Amino acid sequence: MSALAPAARIGPNAITRVAQALQVLLGAAAAQRVFERAQLAHYLAVPPSSMVDEAEVQRLHQALRAECDAATVRCVARLAGKHTGDYLLAHRIPRAAQVVLCALPSRLATRVLLAAISRHAWTFAGGGIFTAQPGRPLRLRIVHCPLCAGRTARAAVPQCDYYAATFERLLTRLVDRRIRVVEVLCEAAGDAACEFEARW
Repeated sequence: MSALAPAARIGPNAITRVAQALQVLLGAAAAQRVFERAQLAHYLAVPPSSMVDEAEVQRLHQALRAECDAATVRCVARLAGKHTGDYLLAHRIPRAAQVVLCALPSRLATRVLLAAISRHAWTFAGGGIFTAQPGRPLRLRIVHCPLCAGRTARAAVPQCDYYAATFERLLTRLVDRRIRVVEVLCEAAGDAACEFEARW
């Protein structure tokens, strides 16, 4: 990256919802340990309300993996993703649009929702590239995934439960409650991209 290139930025939910999930599942002391390790303890006192540097999100998820066992990391990340989806439904997706999406046939609702997610991918993918391929299963893909950047060891299993849970929350609420989202490829595990399948 050029010294003059601006840092990629991500919406604050990638930090605030992790804090919320940690506090709910493990308590305030555990949240403090993780955020201190990530050098982000100031965000526990004053949560960010605007876009944050992608590097801060990377540090937070690295710290979470360093402080917690794999099962706990997955639980925290999934709860944070669910809370992010709830926030988007409450504050970012107009109620009228939600009513329309819920009334549409699932295939059409999927296409409309994917178009909206793609337009706003810069808010969650940071410097990554998001693409979506409609169908059954629906495929969502992030190249240069910010949650996987900076890893020094290859992961045994996919690591992006935060994204999987966020996508699942939106799809189950706006398209079909039977949908489940599974990460099938992950850059952290050595794959060329992080890929998620939404299965009915």
